[in-house]
Amino acid sequence: MTDDRLIVALDLPDAVQGLVLAEKLGDACGFYKIGLGMLTGGGLALANELKQEHGKRIFLDMKLFDIAATIETAVRGLSQFDPDFLTVHGDPHVVDAAKQGAAGSDLKILAVTILTSLDRADLDAGLMKAGALPDLVRERAQKAFAAGADGVIASPQEAALIRALPDAKGRLIVTPGVRPADSDPGDQKRIATPASAVRDGADHIVVGRPIWQASDPRAAAQSILDDLSKT
Repeated sequence: MTDDRLIVALDLPDAVQGLVLAEKLGDACGFYKIGLGMLTGGGLALANELKQEHGKRIFLDMKLFDIAATIETAVRGLSQFDPDFLTVHGDPHVVDAAKQGAAGSDLKILAVTILTSLDRADLDAGLMKAGALPDLVRERAQKAFAAGADGVIASPQEAALIRALPDAKGRLIVTPGVRPADSDPGDQKRIATPASAVRDGADHIVVGRPIWQASDPRAAAQSILDDLSKT
């Protein structure tokens, strides 16, 4: 059985390349993330094909942010593609509206806390609230859960802090910024290995470049799955 704790990020330019990668991975992967980078390259069509024709689970990483009415409408429309997960920014009004848009479907709304490519200096540049980054992530997670989020997106370095929250019981923690021990971190600043992320409380890890940039993507994915099997 495929270990769906691993979500492979199809961070590729278009649906054709995404499908080629999915075919290379075959039954090694059962869960795929499709994000904004592929939206204009047939991303929703690929999501539908992988879901309906190949039986894969789908995570739409749209990171939606807008007024409540627009969020509700957008989520209702996206739910027609039958994705499993959808990301929105973790602001309470956004989460609440997204949950209303997802009503009547099995879609799980995941709230973004703070992007894994950011650090305290980036938050300062964006005029964000002062404070230690882990504390801000935990606070945003609390507020998102209170607004009804089914789970949150956070770096693996904050997974344990979030899992310890009383409101985190029964909620999902999904961690991008996961890298095998010998991988280049790329633009990620708050990273951890697959097994350590899961041990710290992550339900799912998201891995992109270490798989799709590998000379043998299936072998790279299998190596990560072998790491997860130890947890």
